[in-house]
Amino acid sequence: MRGLLYIIAVILVIGWALGFFVYSAGGIIHTLLVIAIIALILGVIRRA
Repeated sequence: MRGLLYIIAVILVIGWALGFFVYSAGGIIHTLLVIAIIALILGVIRRA
């Protein structure tokens, strides 16, 4: 489960970066970033 969270977070960060630099979609891009950060934080908390 922990590996899956990291994979999802990486995909969301890559999607955010591509969207930020290629196409400005406003709030959707920043929502992806927030979800990715939350997934990373949850992974760190569950590992500890």
